[in-house]
Amino acid sequence: MVFEEKMIMNGEPDDEEEEEEEEEDMVDPIDAMRQKCEEAEHCVHTREILEQCETRVGSRSSTAEDCTEELFDFLHARDHCVAHKLFHSVK
Repeated sequence: MVFEEKMIMNGEPDDEEEEEEEEEDMVDPIDAMRQKCEEAEHCVHTREILEQCETRVGSRSSTAEDCTEELFDFLHARDHCVAHKLFHSVK
């Protein structure tokens, strides 16, 4: 009973917190590859176009424009780069 009271008063060590911290330190390789690809010239260009569209749409109170095409162009450019690097390294 005394042991239980100490645990209640002091609290149990959270193993879950330690596991979460360890998981946060791990980096998914695909995220690193995507980040590197986003720095490529074509991706930078399509990201700029997307950001310009988002700024334009955000500054209007009402518009039918939604920047979907610009977003898809950016994602396509980035994913094309990732696929090329990924499959090239798998061979």
